[in-house]
Amino acid sequence: MLIKSSKTLVDEAIKEIKTLKLEEVKELIDKKTCTLIDLRDIRELYNEGGIGGAIHIPRGVLEFWVDEKSPYFQKGLFSEDKQIVLFSTLEDRSTLAAKTLQDMGFKNVAQIKGGYRAMAASGNFQLIKIKKK
Repeated sequence: MLIKSSKTLVDEAIKEIKTLKLEEVKELIDKKTCTLIDLRDIRELYNEGGIGGAIHIPRGVLEFWVDEKSPYFQKGLFSEDKQIVLFSTLEDRSTLAAKTLQDMGFKNVAQIKGGYRAMAASGNFQLIKIKKK
């Protein structure tokens, strides 16, 4: 059986989604016109920290938390007047997640060029420690 590789899926998705540069994301955050979503696994947050103001939605549950018909639906995650901006450690998971949200009908979705690592390295975003509960 021939299957598409994960790289192929990411390469195809990147052509159909919006990718924002760090400066663009910083401007959206400063203007309070985006909802910043951290898709990383909770262990990544514990080990690497997070970005202040980001909402943590693990990649494995994203579709279920945003689907009103899902038993796992989480009301109020997104506001229609704000852009949804996704990030993962690099870009692969956020690329696929942005494509999935678009396929679900979300209109104002983007991902961040370079992901969390680029954000943390830039020094332009509030880094926070995440404590285990």
